[in-house]
Amino acid sequence: MPTMITIVPWTDPVIDTIGYDPRTRYAETFWLPVLGPTALLLLRHLAARFDDSPTGLELRVVDTSRALGVGEREGSNSPIVRTLTRLEQFDLACSDPCSTTIAVRRHLPPVDRRHLRRLPPTLQSVHAHWSEARLADPPHAEARRRARHLALVLLEQGDDPDRAERVLGSTGFHPAVSHDATRWALAHRTSPPGPPAPDSPSGGTGDPAAGAASGPRDWCGGAEPPGDRDVVAGRTPDRGADRGGNLH
Repeated sequence: MPTMITIVPWTDPVIDTIGYDPRTRYAETFWLPVLGPTALLLLRHLAARFDDSPTGLELRVVDTSRALGVGEREGSNSPIVRTLTRLEQFDLACSDPCSTTIAVRRHLPPVDRRHLRRLPPTLQSVHAHWSEARLADPPHAEARRRARHLALVLLEQGDDPDRAERVLGSTGFHPAVSHDATRWALAHRTSPPGPPAPDSPSGGTGDPAAGAASGPRDWCGGAEPPGDRDVVAGRTPDRGADRGGNLH
């Protein structure tokens, strides 16, 4: 296993719209007992780095292990490598078979029924009450908040509005949401506009994922997404499996 791994966001229009940032209370309450602390910690670490590098990043295995306090081993026994494998088992990451690139979800889906049944009864009850309350929320309110946050980050780091809107669209946000978020970010930015991000000679952006012949949509696959109401209520089909490697 290499000492450097390219990590790109795994975009999913449904999950990215109604799923949960791994830094939210939902993830800590319901996904933590399913995934274990190391996996959730890595997801949170990557989510923060995706905020600064929305198209991908280069992950140094040893440095990341040190930053998360899980040791300094490299290779297949590295805690980071084992945790990425665990995320794949839960359909939260997938590997490009032709390179060292791994796509990781930016948002977590609602915990599926099979994993909910393994939670303590008190947490199952909390999740049931939470799911019913969520059904009353506007379905795209959270997506709008996320898009605006990402647009503001892009503008603050120097991207021009047109590119920010394109990045939002490529991340999986609806064009109308992307346009609204970019206009909102323009009105709320705190730094003055800077020069546009330089393009690479091939016309790319210089990001780790730029210039790739294929992306997560080509090699991650996946079943047809469930209906919005089912996902919002936490009634998703079973996604992924705990097939060993119980690294917590």
